[in-house]
Amino acid sequence: MSITSQADAPGEFLIRVATGFAAFTRAEWSGLDGASRTESACPYNPFVSHDFLSVLEESGCAVRETGWQGQHLRLEAPDGSLLGAVPCYLKSHSQGEYVFDYGWADAYERAGGRYYPKLQVSVPFTPATGPRLLVRRGADPDTVRAALAGGLKALATRLGVSSAHVTFAGEADMDALRDAGFLERHDQQFHFFNEGYRDYADFLDRLSSRKRKTLRKEREAARRDGIEIDWLTGRDLTEAVWDDFFAFYMDTGGRKWGRPYLNRDFFSMIGERMADDVLIVMARRGGRNIAGAINFIGSDALYGRNWGCIEDHPFLHFEVCYHQAIDFAIEKGLVRVEAGAQGEHKLARGYRPVVTRSAHFLPDPGFRRAVDDYLMRERREVGRVGEMLAEHGPFRRGE
Repeated sequence: MSITSQADAPGEFLIRVATGFAAFTRAEWSGLDGASRTESACPYNPFVSHDFLSVLEESGCAVRETGWQGQHLRLEAPDGSLLGAVPCYLKSHSQGEYVFDYGWADAYERAGGRYYPKLQVSVPFTPATGPRLLVRRGADPDTVRAALAGGLKALATRLGVSSAHVTFAGEADMDALRDAGFLERHDQQFHFFNEGYRDYADFLDRLSSRKRKTLRKEREAARRDGIEIDWLTGRDLTEAVWDDFFAFYMDTGGRKWGRPYLNRDFFSMIGERMADDVLIVMARRGGRNIAGAINFIGSDALYGRNWGCIEDHPFLHFEVCYHQAIDFAIEKGLVRVEAGAQGEHKLARGYRPVVTRSAHFLPDPGFRRAVDDYLMRERREVGRVGEMLAEHGPFRRGE
């Protein structure tokens, strides 16, 4: 399908809609800013790499049968070369997004509308901020992003859907989306920022005395009962390791939301194609793996994703997911740790409140007015809560 962008951006281009990532070669996708470790204007984000997005489809996790039908945008120059792209899906539900719009869907349908299907621009099952309107290195970023934002609106109109949503978008994308008439939504996560710490002890020195003692005791308690911690990456990620981790993932995912989103094939494929971008923090006891957390490694950040265990031990979750991530980021010189969605318990462990952003296009004027009013009040509340939480963090006064 080809569509005409509603953007006022100058220049000749064509927007095509692709139903799968097979429509993009690895080489052309890797030429987009942020999608590979090649030097670019945007730090490498593993979640928008060709490998990660392709594996989600090839494993059967993000496909039409699971409610994620590919509608990916290709912005092409007259010679057919790729200028920009958007990972986009036609969704029949709101699961696996982490920016919750169930209330919007209920209100719209009670008023006589049909909320689903909708367009969703995101990395499925991944609440991590990153590029969403991807630009080829060397292309004019403002022109390309304006064209892609306009293309999303045109696609929503062509399909007759209720809405188009761009979640966990970066600042540059949000500028283009606001200019295109998308509404802005704020939410909150907790990130650790590495301010040049030499080691974990150096980081602790920035905390109040009481908090330092608490965290030292917590980390000691997590390793009782003979528990050992390993960092596994690259060639360490054998199929036996994936078997153990998948058992952890299924146990935790089944208890949290009933049907975990990722299948066993996903983890094998990620291990084959992205092993050097993956860190599993694994806990062992008595020679057996008992708990683990999977992280993805960007050029400047560590992204915590999934955790699971088959034995419960005090503070082990905090050690494996948060403290070890800080250790790894400091050792590898990464700027920050993004530890996933929600979780105010991260604050006490040195993570700081951070605003995340999404953008929403709602063609129905009445629906748009109602949501716009709600979002203005929600943004104020998110800001107020963030300021309050920041004041009660573990850092010494003035830090």
